Order: sequence, then structure tokens, then C-alpha cells
Amino acid sequence: MTTKESPIDRALSFALRPFARIEPSEALTAVVMTLTVFLLLTAYYLLKTAREPLILLHGGAEVKSYAAAGQAVLLLGFVQLYGWVARKVGRMRLLLGVYLFFAANLLLFAALASAGVAVAIPFYLWVGVYNYTSIAQFWGYASDVYTPEQGKRMFSVIGVGSSLGAVAGAHLAKLVVPLGPQALMLGAAILLGVCCGLLIWVNLRIELPVSASEKKQEAEPLSHESAFSLLAHDKYLILIAVLTLLINWCNSTGEYILDRTLLAAVAGKGQHAEQMVFVGQFKAEYFEWVNIAGVLLQLFAVSRILDKLGVRAALFFLPVVAFGGYTLMLFAPVLSLIRLAKAAENSIDYSVQNTARQALYLVATRVEKYVGKIAVDSFFVRFGDVLSAAVVYVGAKLSLPTQVFAAINLVLILVWIFVVVLVGREHKRRSEELEKEGAEDRPQLIPATS
Repeated sequence: MTTKESPIDRALSFALRPFARIEPSEALTAVVMTLTVFLLLTAYYLLKTAREPLILLHGGAEVKSYAAAGQAVLLLGFVQLYGWVARKVGRMRLLLGVYLFFAANLLLFAALASAGVAVAIPFYLWVGVYNYTSIAQFWGYASDVYTPEQGKRMFSVIGVGSSLGAVAGAHLAKLVVPLGPQALMLGAAILLGVCCGLLIWVNLRIELPVSASEKKQEAEPLSHESAFSLLAHDKYLILIAVLTLLINWCNSTGEYILDRTLLAAVAGKGQHAEQMVFVGQFKAEYFEWVNIAGVLLQLFAVSRILDKLGVRAALFFLPVVAFGGYTLMLFAPVLSLIRLAKAAENSIDYSVQNTARQALYLVATRVEKYVGKIAVDSFFVRFGDVLSAAVVYVGAKLSLPTQVFAAINLVLILVWIFVVVLVGREHKRRSEELEKEGAEDRPQLIPATS
């Protein structure tokens, strides 16, 4: 059966050519996948902007840090529940079921917020679960339907959707903030529903030429063991988990440094309502500039870095930039410079680092891509928050200056670089094994045919 390429396929392929090599038969599905992650990130930034003034002005920077640690406890139970569901259903029922569950949760939060119920801490905890689960699910699906060769080309383009969605979400959130957090929540719920429709379209498109036996395999449960049982004997996942933990530990401590400096600057600026708007707009502008830089990197740097240097080399970019940023904070802890350093760190995190980290799963098994990835991208991210919260708690009790927190991050980054070396070695080993075995048995995204 031959693939028929339409003029639209060829036009899309040509339009994407400056950013990555996408074949005409792959272009339409790649665009829909890009649109899906665009909407997921737009929804997340609506929720991220909603949670910031709620938690900061109803608790403070320390409470935000402690609440982030509480997410790890919540995720411990959620990961177990997710693994249990994965042992019962196939991948599409799992994906759609989780997204629709989150949309229903948002409708409830919006109703409570409209009624004046205090939802700051519960909503902050929930967003932590939603964020990493929803994004991890999408990238797990993407790494499942693309081969390593396709993923290396395609992920840089799909990542553009992630970066653009973050920019759009931050900009849209800045406009919607005056309407209250419930408006942001409702908007995110609607976007999740649209994402479900797009994923159904993609799955129907890739299933068209699939045999009956493969369809049966598609509907089978994803795993026969829990996420933590899988991690216990999987060296590759353990290394990625440690890498993820260190990245988030450093980032969360850095966010505390920024929030602490921001609250010191906002003290005495008018009434509570004025402070609420100031913090909300500061955060929205900060997110917007972070994501503009992320988009530019995703468009013009990521595909070239992955193509020329490879996944393993790409993992070094973020720790090197972060090391420079926290060195700056160590010697000049002022709000404008801290914001600049964090913007540089996060923009590289959301573009180069994120794409490279997702590409690590292209050489993983299906159960690693779904069950293992959810554990790594949710629980271990939040366990990094637990460690950061412990540092913040001790630092607050001892009244430590901002420079001490920056110095702690510098030490952590040195450990982070060492772990990157270990992850790279295991990735290289798996890649070489996969090349020897051949890719004929791996799941592959197949375009619609006629």
C-alpha cells in the first residue's frame, strides 16, 4: 500500500523545513501533535498564573515551598493509582481518562473559587499533580508512536508547540487575571477537552494500516507491575529519575530566591488587592519573557543541537547556564538580576533541556514510556521540591541570606553534571543495542494511506 501525499502535506513539509526535516507523509500528524502540546501548555500557564497570587498572598514564599513538598506526598498515592489503572486499560483509554478527570476537577475548583471558598493550598497541590502528569502523558505517547530516528527529527518541531503554548498561555493569563482565578480554571478545562479530540484524531490516523493483532495489543494493559517496582530494577529509569530530581531541586530553590526577593520588593506597595495584581502581572510578564526566549531557542537552536551534537550533549546546556546564573545571584542578589538569571535558566529548561530529556525515552520500552515516565516526571520532580523545602525551612529558621541558597545550588549543579555523564553512557549503550537489533519491531508512526 503506497502513501498518497496531498498538496497540504507537501506545503506543511515545506513550511517546517527551516526548523527540521519533516517528510510530507509525516507533516500533518506532526502539526496536530504540535497543536495538542501547544494547547496543553496554554492550559498549564493559565493555571500556573492562577495559583501564584493565590498561594503567595494567602501564605507567602515559605508556605509555597512547603506546599510544593506536600505535592510529593500526594503524588506518591497518585502514581500508585495511575499504575493500577495502567494495569487495567490500554494507552488511549488511560490518556483520555486522565485528561477528562482533570477537566472535571477544574470545573469543581472554578465553582469553589467563585463561591469564595479558600482553595489556595488544595489548588496548588492539585496543579503540581496535573502539570507533570498531563505533560508526561503526552510525551510518553509521542515517544511511543515515533521511532528514535523520527523522534530526533520530530521532537524539535513538536517542542515548538510546547514553547509557543507557554508564551500564549502566559500572555492570555495576563489579560484574564483581572477576571479572577475561576476564569483561568474554566479556560484550561475547555482546552483539555479540545486536546482529547486531537489525540483521538491522531490515534485514528496512525491505526488505519494496523493489523488486527496490533490493534489487540494496543488495547491491552500497559503494565503488569507498579511504577516503583519497575524503577527498583531499571537502571536507566533510576538515572533519569535522579537527574530529574536534581533539576527540580535546583529550580525550586531558585524560584524561592526569586519569590523571596519579589515579596520583599512588593512590601508596602498599597493595599492587598494592589499587591495581588502586582504579583500576578509580574509573574505573567516573567513567564511571558521566559517563554519568548524558549520559543526562539526551540525554533532555531534545538533541532540543530540535537542533529549536530546529539541528545547526550544537549543535556549539558542547562546545568552550565544555571551554574552561571547562581554565581551571579551569589555576588549580586537583586531582583532584576535574579529575574534575568531565572529567565535564562527556565527558557533553556523549557526548550533544549525538555526536548533532550523527552528524547531519552525514544530508546525506552513502552512500559517505561508510560508507567515509569509518570513516576519520574511527577513523584521525583516533587521529591526534588521536598528537598528544596527542607533547605528553605532550615534557611528560614536560621535567617540565612539569599546568597547561601545560591551557593547550595552551585554545589547541586556539580552533582547534576556528574549524573548527566552517567545518563549519557546508559543512553549510548541502549542506542547501540537498538541499532544492532534493528528497529523493525518498534512502534512507528504511520501516516494515513489510500
